[in-house]
Amino acid sequence: MAAVIGFIAPSGSGKTTLMEQVITILVGQGWRVAAIKQGHHDSEPDVAGKDSYRFRHAGARTVLFTGPQRWFMIQECDQLPLSAHLARLTDEHDLVIIEGGRDHDHAKIAVHRQHGPASTGSNWWFDVRNIVAIASDDPHLTTDLQRLPLNDPDHVAHFIIDHLRLQLQSPVA
Repeated sequence: MAAVIGFIAPSGSGKTTLMEQVITILVGQGWRVAAIKQGHHDSEPDVAGKDSYRFRHAGARTVLFTGPQRWFMIQECDQLPLSAHLARLTDEHDLVIIEGGRDHDHAKIAVHRQHGPASTGSNWWFDVRNIVAIASDDPHLTTDLQRLPLNDPDHVAHFIIDHLRLQLQSPVA
């Protein structure tokens, strides 16, 4: 079963950028990584006019696109818990990284920015379960949690490996 960790923070704090950089590092080291973006509202994953969009808007509950190098599936569903989506990804990945999932039980890294459009004041994460570290650029931040440098994704990636006790499987010959 894949290990799971999340990144949480207010919009505009840099969590997507940090997550993207961490994924690049982990994949470069040989990890099989899945990413989940848990949104708070519906979004349109495919482009108007494309066949997959047309099939879905014609009423297909599931649309699967296959190509020579990737596939994707869009499925209309009742509101499912995050755990149901995680169950779909665990067999084929070493690690699932979630952007969001504030109320889920997985380990989380809070992203805290000192200044900027999403500066959040101090300790906004106190009411969130399972915070294991704070990635921050705030030199004045005081916390009992593990502190990670926000602008050092390599450090964050290594923290994730160590914290989750991940073991890279040797490739099958």
